[in-house]
Amino acid sequence: MSAQISFHNLTLGYERHPAVHHLSGDVEEGALLAVCGANGAGKSTLLKGICGALKPLGGAIDLHGVSPRDIAYLPQGAEIDRSFPIHVYDMVAMGLWRRAGLFGGIGKADRARIEQAISAVGLEGFETRPIGTLSGGQMQRTLFARLLLQDARVILLDEPFTALDAKTVSDLVDLVRRWHGERRTVIAVLHDFDLVRATFPQTLLLARTPVAWGPTAEALGPENLLKARRMGEAWRVDAATCVDAA
Repeated sequence: MSAQISFHNLTLGYERHPAVHHLSGDVEEGALLAVCGANGAGKSTLLKGICGALKPLGGAIDLHGVSPRDIAYLPQGAEIDRSFPIHVYDMVAMGLWRRAGLFGGIGKADRARIEQAISAVGLEGFETRPIGTLSGGQMQRTLFARLLLQDARVILLDEPFTALDAKTVSDLVDLVRRWHGERRTVIAVLHDFDLVRATFPQTLLLARTPVAWGPTAEALGPENLLKARRMGEAWRVDAATCVDAA
């Protein structure tokens, strides 16, 4: 398999303070990769670096020809403004904007795709519901329907199953498996190790620096988890400033 994303001694952070550093390795095309670690381990920061929202402080990320249009990014729920006056149908249709443009028309074929995406996540009948009235699970289904329309080669999911009911988690995990079967590259930040072990063949265990990266059973082995916990406990609140900024 060829590499889809490569990290070269990568350092990412904020105001020159590193949140992820000395990360090197390849994510293979079509990989299903979980990114695990304690709060503050740099997991969300890594996804922001991959999608281009955060520039490296040092090292580099090589996307091997993947353009920003080919990357779909689902941030944590807390980063989404639920008060915005938009209905489910229009929220899902936003998945077409990168292809059609902000003011591009939506034709008959596009409307059919929107309806299919809404059906795929089990939200038939919710098309005219304002997103502010949705439950957490319904909102996440809406966002997954939008991802379906983006038709991206690389899909980044930041804690996509947090605080969801078991039925919603099961349905959305099925979509993740579908993407994997379609040879899309999926990288997900997750805290549920049981879910990771059951679904994700590969895991990157982070504690700001990489602790382990490989088959999930090995990466989440007892020794690696203990090492990650000890590294997390040793973090200083005022992390050292990065001196080799790019």
